[in-house]
Amino acid sequence: MDPQQRRTETGPRPPVGQPGGDVTSIFIVFGVFIAISALVMSPSSLVHQVPEGHVGAYWRGGALLNIITEPGFHLKLPFITNYEPVQVTLQTDQVKDIPCGTKGGVMISFEKIEVVNRLRKDYVYDTLLNYGVDYDNTWIYDKIHHEINQFCSSHSLQQVYIDIFDQIDERMKEALQADCTRYAPGIEIISVRVTKPKIPESVRRNFEQMEEERTKVLIAIEKQRVAEKEAETKKIMAISEAEKNANVSKILMQQKLTEKDSARREADIENQMYLDRQKSLADADYYRVLKEAEANKLKLTPEFLELKFIDAIARNTKMFFGDKVPNMVLDQRLLGNFLNHSPKDKSNDGNSEIATDS
Repeated sequence: MDPQQRRTETGPRPPVGQPGGDVTSIFIVFGVFIAISALVMSPSSLVHQVPEGHVGAYWRGGALLNIITEPGFHLKLPFITNYEPVQVTLQTDQVKDIPCGTKGGVMISFEKIEVVNRLRKDYVYDTLLNYGVDYDNTWIYDKIHHEINQFCSSHSLQQVYIDIFDQIDERMKEALQADCTRYAPGIEIISVRVTKPKIPESVRRNFEQMEEERTKVLIAIEKQRVAEKEAETKKIMAISEAEKNANVSKILMQQKLTEKDSARREADIENQMYLDRQKSLADADYYRVLKEAEANKLKLTPEFLELKFIDAIARNTKMFFGDKVPNMVLDQRLLGNFLNHSPKDKSNDGNSEIATDS
């Protein structure tokens, strides 16, 4: 044993008649016993777990501690420190049975309104300090009742139930977010879903009849539109068919005109060829006759004519009948006198002549 321990053991002891040392020991032992009993009987009073998506908030003696713990296992003083998990992920608060009166005095009730919201982690302490763990009662449940009544009191039943019902979600979201941003900036409103409100049965029947009539009108209008579209489609198809037929006719007519023009050109070419051929033939005949005339002119000499005369007489056998046989002069020098013999002299001859070609 070292000297320090020996000095402690040999130090002054409290008098036997003084109870201070015994009372302190008793309290220490009693506290240890309570801690052990609490740990054995209720382990959660000492060790607790913060679930995922939450943070831990702590109160000691009713005062909020500036301590925020993350998800996991943590320790706290049993029976002295209280703990609450606070959700910091998206959560949906359902506000049910919200009565309100419209501008016309009709009482209606919204069966359920759902508000999707989230508490930012860095604003947990300030929000709990100002509004407590049930902060959503103040800024969501009570606020929804207030905003719905404000909305209904400034609109008619027709507007609330039909005309602008689709705008209620966005208006509620904007109203909630505006006040939360001003007074509780840690609360973020994600969306608001509003169900159709309940209205009196008589009014509901009237609305249903109105909706049926409106549906009939819409059906009639839609049928009219369909009929108009069908008529327009038929008209377009007829116009298209007529244009197609017109184009086909135009093409056929153009084809016929082209064929006629080709035939006309072919006929013109043939006529021109015929005219050119006939002209060539006429020119050739004219040239032949002209040349023959020139040749005959060159051939018609007295000697040639005398030759032809003698040749003609030689080829013919002549028989003369009558009282007097004419003198036949075969001298070719008298051919000119014979050719110049007048018809008058022939009539005075009184002779008949029959010539037969041999």
